[in-house]
Amino acid sequence: MICPKCEYEYIDSVKTCPDCGTKLVSSEEFEGNLVHHSDWCVVCSCGSNIEAEMMKTNLESAGIETLILSQSDSSFPVDGNMKVIKVLVRKKDSEEAEAIVEDIQNNPASDTE
Repeated sequence: MICPKCEYEYIDSVKTCPDCGTKLVSSEEFEGNLVHHSDWCVVCSCGSNIEAEMMKTNLESAGIETLILSQSDSSFPVDGNMKVIKVLVRKKDSEEAEAIVEDIQNNPASDTE
């Protein structure tokens, strides 16, 4: 039995984590809920953290679980921003997410000030 919160393993007779009080799950159930990189795909790349966070908020408001992967290469001294920020969703949600991203990108908000 494994605590899904602490990730400590206990003998089968223990049903609740003595450290945090969370109900223990079987090893198979725990491994079935792990996040694997192969379950995710990139739906868009953004140029700034704020843009990626806004895209994540829009996707999550549609019920789509979203991750942000921020990558930067500091190996080479160059001028400018070499950061790449990717927005990822589970593959099962990719079609719906791509449609939302396309809608957002094709219909930019206008300033009404």
